[in-house]
Amino acid sequence: MLPSEDVLQALARHQEGDWGDLGDEDKESNEKAVWMGGRIFSAYRASTGEKFWVITEADRKSTTVLLPEEY
Repeated sequence: MLPSEDVLQALARHQEGDWGDLGDEDKESNEKAVWMGGRIFSAYRASTGEKFWVITEADRKSTTVLLPEEY
């Protein structure tokens, strides 16, 4: 289970455009998606070291936090 504080911090970073542990190409894709309406994907590490993702759908109606094995 991910610590709630880590999830809340990641959501705030995602909302502010801090895409976390992504390469330059993925960060650039996110920047384009912000303006053109595509899906936005971020990757973070919890304080436990566990990697997790935050994904906002293109229609901006939902944002999901999930572990890589849940994808």
